[in-house]
Amino acid sequence: MSKLYIVPTPIGNLEDMTFRAIRILKEVDLILAEDTRTSGKLLKHFEIGTHMHSHHMHNEHKTVENLIARLQAGENIALISDAGTPAISDPGFLLTRACVENGITVECLPGATAFVPALVNSGLPNDKFVFEGFLPEKKGRQTRYLELAEEARTMILYVSPHKLVKTLVEFVTYFGEDRQICVSRELSKLHEENVRGTTREVLTHFEKTAPRGEIVVVVAGKPFVKEAKKSKFSKEENKE
Repeated sequence: MSKLYIVPTPIGNLEDMTFRAIRILKEVDLILAEDTRTSGKLLKHFEIGTHMHSHHMHNEHKTVENLIARLQAGENIALISDAGTPAISDPGFLLTRACVENGITVECLPGATAFVPALVNSGLPNDKFVFEGFLPEKKGRQTRYLELAEEARTMILYVSPHKLVKTLVEFVTYFGEDRQICVSRELSKLHEENVRGTTREVLTHFEKTAPRGEIVVVVAGKPFVKEAKKSKFSKEENKE
């Protein structure tokens, strides 16, 4: 029975590659890689000689039908991204959905992903949270901010380093100056950093220190303000 394997890859530290992931990548008939040059270095490091095909956001619509045909013919295929778990703000959803629709088994291995350590590192409530990924670039961005401003759960966003300061300015505008946030960058790498504080404090920090590397931002949800109950004395006054 053929199978599509979704295989997470390290987000920075190669030691986060699992034994199972290495075995699967050696055993499958084909590896789909977001960028074959980037993944080629990973495969070489772990002595994986399986053939690769490019599978990214610009060609995934065109390749799905052919890949389904190969799976139906009995091939086992593994999907990887440049870093982390495929389909989390990376290609993978379209192929996974097509496999499910065609009765092809999909197996996602547990492994590295950036938003989980960022959430835990933040120190913000993590019993309930919402993953937003990348916000819309232009159309719909303001509307999304207005919706998120009312979100009570902790929010997780991916932000490009060259857009971080602009995004933090928007946070101050829509979330206020005192909302607690944490900016995590270079997770699992040598220069990992977690900057915590209010939106204004973190904005000030990165206005002075240019951000670099992959960035995850965790934002506290809107504080719940409990309406003060009227005292018995005030009720009696209202009756009068």
